[in-house]
Formats: sequence, C-alpha cells, structure tokens
Amino acid sequence: MQNIKELRDSLAENYEQMKERKMSLKLGKELANTAGKLLGTLKVELEYNKLTDTKPDIDFLKSK
Repeated sequence: MQNIKELRDSLAENYEQMKERKMSLKLGKELANTAGKLLGTLKVELEYNKLTDTKPDIDFLKSK
C-alpha cells in the first residue's frame, strides 16, 4: 500500500470480506487496528508540522 487511497480501498475490501465471511473477524480487527496506528502516526506528523508552522510533504497522503 503506497498511499491513503490504497489504504481506504484495502479497508473497504476487508470489510466486504468479513461481511461475506471470507475473512475472520479476528484478522479483520487486527488489520483495522494496524491501519489505525498508521493513521495515528500521520496525525502526529501533521500536528508537529502545524506546531512548527511548516508545510508537510507526506507522500502517503498523495493519491497517485
């Protein structure tokens, strides 16, 4: 996964797989937890840039 759009698409796919019982809820929960932690690191980076009044250049947030 290279960017936020790919993460969103992956999470939506995981949701559909869990709904159709093609993926265990346990695995889905772990994947969602990991995605949340990844997004948390982005939030920290954005907050840091806001506090230091710098403009971030975060490749992951660019939908390529």
